[in-house]
Amino acid sequence: MTNRETGPAGTDLAKASRTIGLRLRRFLTRAMGYWNWNESPWAWLLGLTVLAFAAAQLASLIFWNLWNRWFFDALDHKDSAAVWSAVLMLPIIVGFNIVCVTGLLVSRLVLQIRWREWLTKNILGWWIADQRYYRLPFVDEAQTVPEFRISDDIRLAIEPVVDFGLGLLTAFFTAATFATILWQVGGAAHFTVAGWAIEIPAYMAIAAIVYAIVVTAAAAATGRPLVSRVSAKNEAEAQFRAEMTRLRENAESIALIRGDDEERASVIRGYRRVVETWLLIARQNAVISIILSTNAGLFGVIPLLLAAPKFLSGELGLGAVMQLTTAFVAVQGALIWFVDNLLNVANWLASVARVDELDEALESIDTGAQMGGVNEITLGVSEDGALHLNQLAAAHRNGRIMIAATNIAIAPGERVLIAGESGTGKSTLIRAIAGLWPWGSGTILIPPQASIAFVPQRPYLPLGTLRNAICYPTSEADCSRDSIVDALKRCGLGYLLKHLDDSDKHWDQELSGGERQRVAFARLLVQKPSIIVMDEATSALDEDSQASLLELICDELKNSTLISVGHRPSLDAFHERKIILTRHAAGAEMTSASIESSRPPLLQKLGGYLMDFVARL
Repeated sequence: MTNRETGPAGTDLAKASRTIGLRLRRFLTRAMGYWNWNESPWAWLLGLTVLAFAAAQLASLIFWNLWNRWFFDALDHKDSAAVWSAVLMLPIIVGFNIVCVTGLLVSRLVLQIRWREWLTKNILGWWIADQRYYRLPFVDEAQTVPEFRISDDIRLAIEPVVDFGLGLLTAFFTAATFATILWQVGGAAHFTVAGWAIEIPAYMAIAAIVYAIVVTAAAAATGRPLVSRVSAKNEAEAQFRAEMTRLRENAESIALIRGDDEERASVIRGYRRVVETWLLIARQNAVISIILSTNAGLFGVIPLLLAAPKFLSGELGLGAVMQLTTAFVAVQGALIWFVDNLLNVANWLASVARVDELDEALESIDTGAQMGGVNEITLGVSEDGALHLNQLAAAHRNGRIMIAATNIAIAPGERVLIAGESGTGKSTLIRAIAGLWPWGSGTILIPPQASIAFVPQRPYLPLGTLRNAICYPTSEADCSRDSIVDALKRCGLGYLLKHLDDSDKHWDQELSGGERQRVAFARLLVQKPSIIVMDEATSALDEDSQASLLELICDELKNSTLISVGHRPSLDAFHERKIILTRHAAGAEMTSASIESSRPPLLQKLGGYLMDFVARL
């Protein structure tokens, strides 16, 4: 038998099993950090509470098994007093069982919630810190929806650990306890074959074990491919969700160019992949269902058939038969635990694999395991207050050089414009200065205690008030109201002052592209960074608005270093030097040239002052 995609099915399954085993060990190693006393001292108290209720529940099952024998023996002997005694004991046993079940349920849920909380904080913090959320897609292209793995897969990976651990432990003690009852009550089986007297000691216990082994082996053989199919289904579901999210986030652009038909076709193709993976799972479940249905039909019949000869011969009473039946069912339920949880185990292992893949990708960002053989750009501290690019070369992740090695120094307060054809690496250079692009070589030295503000083409506006958006990422407490009001007026956004503290607006959707860029300039005026890096930060503004805002920055933040990326020729007037990237086969080369005029013409400058005066009014 062969698999169309991966070759011989046996080889593929063996390889998949090894991969799953490795990822399971890695995941458990990280997840077990929750049980470190210094990390979470309450974990052990929760764990012991769960075990205590589990032990109490097992005791209640034993009481219930004994009650069955007492009650049916009383019925068999027509002993009314014993029947009523058993009936009076029933509420006590049921009440005790209710307490045990409820206590186990609540303590188990609390343990799962706390364990998931710890692991989510652990991986979420790792993902967000040091811009890993930005660099992750460059390191591992498969990590397109890490938020799904963090929100859903961590839950699906952690919750079953508690369920499976508790289930296996309970199954072991349940099997051991009720197998002993089968041994003691059932005794040995005696029969004659061809004149030979044969005795099978503890035949009920042996039959239960053999039956469980057969059913479990059959279920394991048929359920083995289910793990990879569930993993593929989860990935398809995540991709489908990401496709719809992308559609929603780009709704206006798609609607304007009438891209409905193409997007509908794309989303339907994504959902078709989801359907295909679900159909594979359904087909596998059909095979597994045959085994489970057969087991369900035989589950309660086999102990009655095994006990019937002794009951008919008078060796066992009706109470003993019922006790053996409930004990046999309990042993079976314990020993075929894997069969009952086959689909759950498959879902769990699939989620474990996806969480570990994310973990591995995040780790590779720190270790440089996927740097493609390229040295890493290092960040250091400048001793003279200037920004230095020492033998800096930027490369693609596969190692192909994008920007050839060069030395550039940018003095404090200097205004530098980075220009060049599209695709020469201007934005990549900006990312490298920000520490977001590690692929390449050389060193970037940044002045100590420097506060750097990066202004992208589409500025980010967080949820919350407009005041919060202007102060971001610093706290609102660090920004005075007067400075915010003054900045909004001077940036031509005075009409938004009445909405400064509105918390019910999504500013990233309320404001136009030009307004968002004006908010970014207001943010600069309030925060006054020592280094400003702009990447097409005025692309949505007209020439006059661009001139007014850049003039404002040059006057108000004259001591700040300004590094800009842009294509408009009019940007030259606001910079002192231009760094030009020229495309070459061995990587773009950077050359530096001074710009004669550093200010706009007089009339344009007066126009800017006039706009500023009107804004202040």
